[in-house]
Amino acid sequence: MNIDRFVPKGKSFKLGKMATDDTGGIKDPKQAEERLAKGVKKLAEMQDMLYAHDKYGILLIFQAMDAAGKDSTIKHVMSGVNPQGCQVYSFKNPSAEELDHDFMWRVMKCMPERGRIGIFNRSYYEETLVVRVHPEFLDKQKLPKECTKDIWKKRFRDINNIEQYLVDNGILPIKFFLNVSRDEQLKRFLKRLDNSHKNWKFSDSDCKERDLWDKYHDAYEDMLINTSTKHAPWYVIPADHKWFMRMAVSEIIVERLSELDLHYPKVDATKREELDRVREQLGGKRPPKEPKKKKGDKTPAEPTVAAN
Repeated sequence: MNIDRFVPKGKSFKLGKMATDDTGGIKDPKQAEERLAKGVKKLAEMQDMLYAHDKYGILLIFQAMDAAGKDSTIKHVMSGVNPQGCQVYSFKNPSAEELDHDFMWRVMKCMPERGRIGIFNRSYYEETLVVRVHPEFLDKQKLPKECTKDIWKKRFRDINNIEQYLVDNGILPIKFFLNVSRDEQLKRFLKRLDNSHKNWKFSDSDCKERDLWDKYHDAYEDMLINTSTKHAPWYVIPADHKWFMRMAVSEIIVERLSELDLHYPKVDATKREELDRVREQLGGKRPPKEPKKKKGDKTPAEPTVAAN
């Protein structure tokens, strides 16, 4: 899959021109489900190696309008990953303590450590979205008047700088905007109301936020234009067909991880001797020495080890 096709291109990017029902030419959902299964398996293998390698951390960010499928995408794409190597955070309305700090304070505490995958189900980007659509939320942050001048440009700048800082320290942000249409959102809202097991996911505020659709889309468009960078690009994923959305997200994550130099740690000769002695103490036999490699010989695959 050409993952660059999902990345916003320059200041001329128009979110309204992005097809929300695109399936990349795939017509059969079963084909996408098979590719998703392969992606899930591959991601599980790579997460195992990520943990053992212990050099990089991965930050997955999911942003979207309500009912776009953030929760289900995280559930399906990450279904094969060892829970011990993965952390999920959802950021709700800030507390009084959080409002007394800068807008990034509460999320910086949740950044993934090396060897782990961190998932933000909504993120610090809410500070350029919901806070922008609802100016009264900004008032609660008690900022000095001079700090509110050109605040969205400042926040875009600060976010870009922080994401560059993360990359410079081995933390890789991979950012997804799940792009659902207004009509599809309505269908999903009505399904939630018709399904008693999903009534809990719906509230009166969902309808009120839906009435602000155009304002949110303008805020998202400006955010995508100003914070999709070379070191931390956004991927705008068509979300009207969940089967395609999940497949696309899984394949993008796998491709981005494939760009890293992930490998299992190699044991030096001293450590190998120690392990051989332990094996003998346990009643095992030393394995035969491997023949010296000749030029052109392929390196055998490293054995898989548990993530924890």
